Amino acid sequence: MRIAVLAGSALVALAVGVSATPPAVAAEAPAVGAKQAFVIDSTGTVHFGKRETARVPVASLVKVMTAYVVLREARLTEVVTVTAQDVRYAARGGAATAGLRAGERLTVRDLLYALMLPSGADAANALARAYGPGKPAFIAKMNGTARRMGLRDTFYTNADGMPTPRDGGYSTAADQALLARYALEIPAFRTVVGRETHRVAKTALHPAHTWRNTNKLLGRAPGVVGVKTGYTRKAGYCLLFAAQRDGREVIGVLLGDRDERRFATAERLLEHATGRVVLG
Repeated sequence: MRIAVLAGSALVALAVGVSATPPAVAAEAPAVGAKQAFVIDSTGTVHFGKRETARVPVASLVKVMTAYVVLREARLTEVVTVTAQDVRYAARGGAATAGLRAGERLTVRDLLYALMLPSGADAANALARAYGPGKPAFIAKMNGTARRMGLRDTFYTNADGMPTPRDGGYSTAADQALLARYALEIPAFRTVVGRETHRVAKTALHPAHTWRNTNKLLGRAPGVVGVKTGYTRKAGYCLLFAAQRDGREVIGVLLGDRDERRFATAERLLEHATGRVVLG
């Protein structure tokens, strides 16, 4: 599997986790309560950094890599059968689900919406099982892809980001920003994460579903294209976000934040990256 290499300063800044923002810019930066944060744009300019190379759990931001691996392995029209084990897995430990039922058959396209909008652990389990094949093989693909991308401080233990008995999964804000750059190069990924609502009509293969995106930044701030929310008790509230601003794509990451505050903070960081001011 070949992964395109980012050129120039964008790759350097993300790969090494640059945190040295010019003093004049840093003095004007908004207050960020998240424990880790990173903002960079497509020119390679780093607009904000806060402990961006610290290895921490990233909750459901893990599903960005899950979607990326699936999109490189599968055709969107392929059909996956949901099993009782997929449903049971998602029911454990308070994981978010897409409300899937055992026996229903959904396309990869629809399962990606189930994965990314309501953050369904049932969809994550079904996709990992189908495209490992088997979850251990799929997790190995996730980690192999991370290494090839240059995500030096990222390690996956499952496809959904929920705590495991080993609880050894981790990443960094800088690595998550780089992962988002790769994922957003795939048109299907960009389409999925940019959708506020996705409806699946009832057929003989599956019941009807309506999935709403947990990313409240969509529709709140101009130019936002996604990407993913996450939460576990250990990781706190997480947000990976991206927006088109002034001909550039700005990507930001907030880890270990509070729920609603992360969206307001992301909006302020986007405005900071383009030299604008948000009042209130």
